[in-house]
Amino acid sequence: MAVELLERAAALGELDAALAGGGVVLLAGEAGAGKSALVRQFRRQRSAQADFLVGSCDPLLTPRALGPVHDIAQEAGGRLRDALATDRRETIFAALLAHLAAARRQVLVVEDAHWADEATLDLLVFLGRRMEQTPALLLVTYRDDELGADHPLRTVIGRLPAEVVRRVRLEPLSEAAVAELARRAGRPATGLRALTGGNPLLLTEVLAATDAEVPATVRDLVLARLAGLPRPAREAVRLISVVPNRAELWLLGPAAPDVEVGMASGLLVMDDERIGFRHELLRRAVEGSLSVPERHRLNRQVLATLAGRPVDAARLAHHAREAGDVDAVLRYAPEAARQAAAVAAHREAVAQYQAALAHADRLPAAASAGLLEDYSIEAYLAGLADDAVAARRSAVTLREAAGDRERLGEGLRWLSRLHWWAGSRQEAESAADRAVAVLAALPAGRQLALAYSNRSQLDMLAGRLEAALHWAGQALALARELGDAEASTHALTNIGSARLQADDKGGRAELEEAFELAVAAGLEDHAARAIGNLATIGAEMRHHDRARQDLDRALAFVRDHELAGWVQHVLGHRARFRLDLGDWAGAEQDARAALAERVSGGGRVVDALVPLGLVQARRGDPAAGATLHDATGRAFATGELQWIAPVAAARAEHAWLGGDDARAVEEVAAVYPMAEAARHPYFGGELALWSRLAGGPPLAPAVMPAPHRLLLAGDWRGAADAWHGLGWPYHRALALLSGDDDARLRALALLDGLGARQTALRLRRDLRRRGTLRIPAGPTRATAANPAGLSNRQLEVLRLLVEGLTDAEIAARLCLSPKTVGHHVSALLQKLGAGTRHQAAAAARGLGVTPAGNGEPEPGN
Repeated sequence: MAVELLERAAALGELDAALAGGGVVLLAGEAGAGKSALVRQFRRQRSAQADFLVGSCDPLLTPRALGPVHDIAQEAGGRLRDALATDRRETIFAALLAHLAAARRQVLVVEDAHWADEATLDLLVFLGRRMEQTPALLLVTYRDDELGADHPLRTVIGRLPAEVVRRVRLEPLSEAAVAELARRAGRPATGLRALTGGNPLLLTEVLAATDAEVPATVRDLVLARLAGLPRPAREAVRLISVVPNRAELWLLGPAAPDVEVGMASGLLVMDDERIGFRHELLRRAVEGSLSVPERHRLNRQVLATLAGRPVDAARLAHHAREAGDVDAVLRYAPEAARQAAAVAAHREAVAQYQAALAHADRLPAAASAGLLEDYSIEAYLAGLADDAVAARRSAVTLREAAGDRERLGEGLRWLSRLHWWAGSRQEAESAADRAVAVLAALPAGRQLALAYSNRSQLDMLAGRLEAALHWAGQALALARELGDAEASTHALTNIGSARLQADDKGGRAELEEAFELAVAAGLEDHAARAIGNLATIGAEMRHHDRARQDLDRALAFVRDHELAGWVQHVLGHRARFRLDLGDWAGAEQDARAALAERVSGGGRVVDALVPLGLVQARRGDPAAGATLHDATGRAFATGELQWIAPVAAARAEHAWLGGDDARAVEEVAAVYPMAEAARHPYFGGELALWSRLAGGPPLAPAVMPAPHRLLLAGDWRGAADAWHGLGWPYHRALALLSGDDDARLRALALLDGLGARQTALRLRRDLRRRGTLRIPAGPTRATAANPAGLSNRQLEVLRLLVEGLTDAEIAARLCLSPKTVGHHVSALLQKLGAGTRHQAAAAARGLGVTPAGNGEPEPGN
């Protein structure tokens, strides 16, 4: 009985169309909806037209790193299998892409992506962005009912290019379909759909039950069927239940002959010399029925068999944990962590190290310290700054107690870096000084070079550029003498960053050299720091000729390597850059995406909070105060001008917008001396600008950008023209505020066009106080509710897009053709500055656009 294929013709048609056109298909549905059955039917029908490569994500306690690729490589072989042996993620990704570009059409199936590891999620983005250049089809299945708001797969889906993605969702079977299947099974249909919800898997189990009374749960159904099997078959089924996904026949040992009975019962299915449950829900039902001693015994049996085979360490670690075998956990979990770290699956590495560290009291002190050190690095790379600091601090205590001076110095240097990343400058400085003191008493080596460079980095970040160049020079000389790539790239990054901060664009050369050196040596975090500093310092210094290109390039690199902290940092800077250019929707989109990154600790979040707070303040959003308050606490805790100055300027503007000029002047006065001492051109100029607009004392920074200098000298026309030349409409309007009534009215038009309602409100009040005649009215209610300038039809489409509807579903709802809807969606993406439908929906929510018919008031009401 082909239960799962009833009412699936449309979905198969979508897959056929996708096969002809290529791209990405996202096949979603609840557990038991028949996704795998649909894929199997598609494969049977189209195996003559294409080769199918199928890989699965497993429900292990901690997923295998690149698990689906390992499955695919067994079938594909060749270059892909060789690439997996390198543990180089870039090599693996490139080999798989090359395989998909072969002459014969390929369908790459990734099953159960809701269980995917971090590296596999990165792979989906990597392939999704390149599917247009290949004749292949990427088919991804997942349970959409298991994706919480912060599930990482949601982020992946949002980053796939909208133009290459087809969404197919398998809905529950209708009442009519359920009735037809009941008729075929000779069973009454009354109440059947209510009992099963139209879920094909549940329906199959209920119809297969022989009891007159239908059990209420799958668990009852499965266990009743299990109880009817002979004892040897029951034992075989229970053994298979502790193996997520599929079990190799050799894994079953003497129990292998008994699985045929389990297959006859409908519980088990065979697939390519591997056997498993017909559905994961069935496996979990059996596994959940096991007692704790029985589960331990079966997992120990599986572990003993796997241990003699070349299998992933993640599988061994899973069964070790499930068996309660602490010695095996300590043996396999660290190795699984190292394998995950090698392909940048940092969160999986963190989970494996945590499993091992739970039993670190069984290890010698040196081994425990080593685990803590490795864990701290992976926690840092995964964005868990506070966890990284705690682990490294514990490791330092163990190294000091053991009298291991070199490892102590190395640990203190790392602790300094982690303290800074967590936003604790004082602790970072103290640890840095201790590291240099400890290592300087030993023969000069690479750890001393790295400690010098770390000291340089802290000085560079504090604006102490001469000291930074001094320490970096010492570090680079020693590193080159030793031939050490890591210390060399770190020192070069500090030199280039310090020069760029001094507005010496020659610093680009050192940063590019540092980046290339780090990439060649496989030092992804150092490469990220080099390219990230190149982009963010350039944006901070407003190097308009290169900033956007540099930011996009850096973002692509850190995203590809899933460096969450760096993604947040770069996105925040791009948000501010887009804000200055008048792309407020894009700025808010970037800021919210940065805040959505799963990163804890540190000041990087300030980079996103400031532009978000400014958008809110200028629009009159009452949330601005809370956003800027959050930014203030985080920024001042770091003690660093790069975060303190933008917050101070934003707080001054917010006070000025609210009519509190005195507080605006106070905000500037509290930070201006620090900015002037650092001779930072933009920070000093921006603070002086707000002091002038708020009627504060005239400030004259020693260095500042030309538009600020012109305005502070009284040349508002020159400043307005200069900002117009840079493409900064809001600042152009600020300059025009210092002009005559005609200039102020031009400023008002600019502000209304930007949706800067609060700024325009302040200006209208000032114009009325001045007695200005013919002040234009503010935007209409419809326009105020629609700051992106959308038509009524586009607004309708956007509300439905926020609901997650496809073009076809929107077309049906609005009685339009799908092609017309596609044109509207393209226009929406352009107006909102969004690259994907997901980003457009996020921008819409930021603008207050609500889904249609949800009972909420219209935006602006």
